[in-house]
Amino acid sequence: MTTQRTSGRRKQAMAAAAVVAALLTTAACGGGGDDGDGGSKNGAAGFDAANQKIAQADQVKKGGELKFGGAQDADSWDTTRGYYGFMWDFARYYSRQLVTNKPEPGKAGAELTPDLATGLAKITDDGKTYTYTLRDGITWEDGKPITSKDIKYGIERVWAQDVLSGGPTYLKEVLDPTGAYKGPYKDTSADKLGLKAIETPDDKTIVFKLPKANSDFEEMLGLISASPVRQDKDTKSKYGLKPFSSGPYKFESYNPGKDLTLVRNDKWSQASDPIRKAYPDKITVKFFSNANELDQRLINGDLDMDINQTGMSPQGRTTALKKHKGNLDNPVSGYIRYAVFPQSVAPFNNIECRKAVILGADHVSLQTARGGPVAGGDIGTNMLPPQVPGSEGQKYDPYELAGANKSGNAAKAKEALKACGQPNGFKTTIAVRNNKPAEVATAQSLQASLKKIGITAEIDQYDGSQTSSIIGSPSNVKKKGYGIIIMGWGADFPSVQGYGLPLWNSKYILESGNNNYALINDKTIDGLFDNYVNTLDDAGKAKIATEINHKVMEGAYYLPFVFERFLNWRSSRLANVYTSDGYSGMYDFVNLGLKSTS
Repeated sequence: MTTQRTSGRRKQAMAAAAVVAALLTTAACGGGGDDGDGGSKNGAAGFDAANQKIAQADQVKKGGELKFGGAQDADSWDTTRGYYGFMWDFARYYSRQLVTNKPEPGKAGAELTPDLATGLAKITDDGKTYTYTLRDGITWEDGKPITSKDIKYGIERVWAQDVLSGGPTYLKEVLDPTGAYKGPYKDTSADKLGLKAIETPDDKTIVFKLPKANSDFEEMLGLISASPVRQDKDTKSKYGLKPFSSGPYKFESYNPGKDLTLVRNDKWSQASDPIRKAYPDKITVKFFSNANELDQRLINGDLDMDINQTGMSPQGRTTALKKHKGNLDNPVSGYIRYAVFPQSVAPFNNIECRKAVILGADHVSLQTARGGPVAGGDIGTNMLPPQVPGSEGQKYDPYELAGANKSGNAAKAKEALKACGQPNGFKTTIAVRNNKPAEVATAQSLQASLKKIGITAEIDQYDGSQTSSIIGSPSNVKKKGYGIIIMGWGADFPSVQGYGLPLWNSKYILESGNNNYALINDKTIDGLFDNYVNTLDDAGKAKIATEINHKVMEGAYYLPFVFERFLNWRSSRLANVYTSDGYSGMYDFVNLGLKSTS
């Protein structure tokens, strides 16, 4: 699951600086002072008050306008195509699934609970058949019932990768591993419901028949990509501009990169929905091309929350910690921030050249660039997040990145350069999403430490809203010479399959929308994933997860920066606020409300 906090457009530096300077002069207006860690004069709940617990649940009121801001629009609001963590969080306002994450704080938020279905799956046939019955009263925004066929069709859209690229493809790989089905747009059956692995014996029953058991299958059905889509409302590649709602809110207006407004769906029934309380009357999102401007609007009280949920920028963070600490939470996220080395770009096809970068980097400087121990996180030592079963946290540190080599080891790096046939270093390019200050800062930190060992790295900032076509295209990465890509990743669901499969499995190397940036094609790693999906006991799954992580690190495909922490803002107007492990430490948006609706 990717996060983005970057600009859809570039602005001239002078213009941006002028905007920020103007905003800073009004910083004291509307923000209110804070009394240290506790509550504040502006009614904030207190520092970390919503970190894995619910803040101000008893003060929530029905009504009002919930105001989000963001420095990055979603990759797509189409439930099939969206792959940003914040999109999955937000999409529950207008989409429902058979099962979803519990609307509870902390670890409980990562557990599944029934949504459109009356219960969790009835699993038979040695884990190969999953049967669900749909609830009564579930409807679309025009009042028509949601049927099992709508859910099947919505899932079939995952097969239409030529038209709807970008989202997770787990369901396609598990239900149709040979790729026999060509998707609904190429389906020759009259009803366009030709995928044999899903049966709909009646409108209230849906049955999934897996060719091979997969121990995480129900987790995949909890993803937004398993949302129903009604065939007569499917506008294909344009669907993300106005998805047809199955949830309590519907799209009123959307101007990409500018703003989004959701209003109540009056055909939604609270009695049919055990998850959503639908407190606000209206939900708005405003997008900014400058992250500092967004943070200032949050501090001023103009907005309630950052939709991107990737933490405040250095400038806003400093002000917030000093004057408004009671509005901040500091959760450990499920994300790792890292650099990855595409093997298609020489000399990163050589493991020793990859090791040279890992060993030569100053890991304390990279941690500082991310925001330090509090706002950035602990130094990353491997590629499995602490919340994923099988993770060893910082204890597994094969390159001593938090130990002897934490400030960089020029001598060892030069030995690696010699071993890879580049004793005098080489030139390369670092690709980084534009206007994402912490990410750009890590690129600059890496650039500086690599210079000391003879590696000259140019930094190319690209439009973050075009990620899937720029760095998600292996041919473009090779053409541009992107030897190092700065990125971050969180688990799609809490397992090594839900985190690492799109990053490390050879089947997931795609021509567009690719996330296996390193182009890892390792039979051992692929084999371990095959073993994992057939393993049903938790201890066995955790053991395989550990082995996969070790193999990935031994291949030197990644330089981890941090096991990330966020410093996220919640406005003093908000009630029923909590962070959820189901959304990688972000706030769970689904039941946010306001303390006062006046």
